Amino acid sequence: MEHIGIPELTSEQTKQLCVIVEEAARKYVYSQISKKNIEALNISVELEGTKPVTLAVDVDIDLSPLMENLAQKLADEAMKEAFSSSEKYLRELACRSQK
Repeated sequence: MEHIGIPELTSEQTKQLCVIVEEAARKYVYSQISKKNIEALNISVELEGTKPVTLAVDVDIDLSPLMENLAQKLADEAMKEAFSSSEKYLRELACRSQK
């Protein structure tokens, strides 16, 4: 992620960022495919540091046999959505810290 000038994250902000990222990935997956076609959905978010922040997101999806060919593409798109949400949150923090 590019440098966006965020302040050092507090533990509360770190937790909030993890929640936002996980929810964004989960919401994306459920917006693209019915829950009944998902056999397992595991989303892990790892965050290192407070400034700079290193974020890792892993989306593992097991779909019903009829849809399993979509799993990797869906996981990739969910990760993109998660990173987009994290960037939006961090930019909001950067704007607040400059006031």
